[in-house]
Amino acid sequence: MNHIKIFTGSANPELAQEICGQLGCPLGKALIREFADGEIYIQIQENVRGADAFVVQPTCRPVDRHLMELLLMLDALKRASADRITAVLPYYGYARQDRKDRPRVPISAKLIASLLERAGANRILALDLHTAQIQGFFDIPVDHLFATPVTIEYLKSVLSRETVVVSPDAGGAERARAYARRLGAPLAIIDKRRVDPNVAEVVHVMGDVEGRDCLMVDDLIDTGGTLVKGAKALLARGARSVRACVTHGVLSGDAVEKISDSPLCELVLTNSIPLPPAARSCPKFRVLSVAPLLARAIRSIHEGTSISVLFV
Repeated sequence: MNHIKIFTGSANPELAQEICGQLGCPLGKALIREFADGEIYIQIQENVRGADAFVVQPTCRPVDRHLMELLLMLDALKRASADRITAVLPYYGYARQDRKDRPRVPISAKLIASLLERAGANRILALDLHTAQIQGFFDIPVDHLFATPVTIEYLKSVLSRETVVVSPDAGGAERARAYARRLGAPLAIIDKRRVDPNVAEVVHVMGDVEGRDCLMVDDLIDTGGTLVKGAKALLARGARSVRACVTHGVLSGDAVEKISDSPLCELVLTNSIPLPPAARSCPKFRVLSVAPLLARAIRSIHEGTSISVLFV
């Protein structure tokens, strides 16, 4: 790994350290401090001239702080003459605002893409974007990975032959279909109506779930309301058990308590976002590491080889 540099902000240093362990290189030294008024100060503390630099930083809670750390670090690397700068986003914040669906609202996902490019990113490595169209918001190369190679391996060891894969809404049908194909399972879809941000109501379940073990799949869990209501709706329609699998554990508010008290038998997550202590100690939560997957992608980008094998 000649002249590769991996840096991270304060969002998920454990994941960055694990990635470096997979690559066999040290984590780059960077100073992150805060002025008395809350402004962030960044200094790269080693030579990066001509280096292939990667910044691992999910823009999770507190979203604006971690986003600002990422932008400042990209700018610092650019001004320090790094040869190429790749922003590695295990979680892409503001991705849910990807279109103008109401009057006078921003397309926030596009704005974030423009900020990352302007700050100095030459390439983006992202994991399970909320919608695939976000790739089109960039004018630089985007490598969009999925957590399925990590989660499928585990799910095959715990799921029964009577499993049906369930999408919690129509928008996630493509993601659920990919899981169903990999698992050799049928597909069902929950017809959901979102009345307000973070507030959804289950209207109908399309597909046969009676007497089956259900696996709900989604890209993220925020307040937990969608998955909990979906689990109750599936059980009311005769499902034998309900398990959920999501990539990003945002887990806002009392989400951990909701999941703990819910009829879900297990929630499978990745470590793209650091989980709160309550989630790490809850027996219903199963956390899988995406560090090997991201490390393989970083190695392929650095060496100029194809990453298509990571989608198999």
